[in-house]
Amino acid sequence: MTPIKIYFLETRPQYLLLSVLLVILGGSLAGFYGSFAWGRFALCLVGLVLLHISTNVLNDYFDYTSGIDLETKRTPFNGGSGLLNQGLLAPQQTLLFGVTTFALAVPIGGYLVAEIGWSLLPLFLLGTVFVIFNSSHITRLGYGLGEFSAGLGLGALPVFGTAWIIHGKPEAYFLFAAVPSCLWVLNLLFLNEFPDEQPDRRGGRKTLVIELGFRKAHWLYAALSISAYLWIAGCILLGAMPLHSLLVFLSLPFAVRAIILSQKPDFGGDFTKAQATNVGLVLSGHFLLAMGYYLAVS
Repeated sequence: MTPIKIYFLETRPQYLLLSVLLVILGGSLAGFYGSFAWGRFALCLVGLVLLHISTNVLNDYFDYTSGIDLETKRTPFNGGSGLLNQGLLAPQQTLLFGVTTFALAVPIGGYLVAEIGWSLLPLFLLGTVFVIFNSSHITRLGYGLGEFSAGLGLGALPVFGTAWIIHGKPEAYFLFAAVPSCLWVLNLLFLNEFPDEQPDRRGGRKTLVIELGFRKAHWLYAALSISAYLWIAGCILLGAMPLHSLLVFLSLPFAVRAIILSQKPDFGGDFTKAQATNVGLVLSGHFLLAMGYYLAVS
């Protein structure tokens, strides 16, 4: 395997489509509320993909060095890239790669702060905390902080931030679309944590699955999944989202199927199908919500 292919696989490219959809949703929000700039859209896209890569790579590094990935049964949704376990990358190389991709995003953030204003800086600093410290520290604090930081860092903040950057100023209406994004991404991590309960426990993590147990955690996962749709329905009824946002409900079968398939702790088989379905929910939900905003101004 060539070094280029190894580093490409280390980015976990199958997950990077999420960043593209987050920026598309943020751009659709900005367009719906009156402005769109392709240059800023491109900068947001490149910057967020770099930060997402950094998050994935640093997660691999910390999960390997803590011993979690050495005990995790690897699936398409668990165990990271597997490249460190196979000896194809050294931990030092992985850490350097993660830090480098983060560093490449910094000038983009600096340029946007200089162009739009210093009010953007706290948003970027909060995002930095999530990228650098989520796997190493936040996931060890418990109380759902690890899951919530994922929902914010790779959900709500990118949607809100992209809309702000492209629009030129923050609008409260951006938050209405950021909430379901937060819930979807939170649940993406949450469901993938279920099979990793024992390795995570031994590695010092305090995930919601560890704190609540399987049954309560599954009920919470289901409640959060349905809450995203209830939120969108409420926003449409109150006029906080366009009627076209009803398109999101085309993804509801994914949510129902994921809840049903994941209700038993027999990891592998149906549970792996549930994880795949959950990914489909997250991707289709963001895409359909973005299309709703786009079609509302077409």
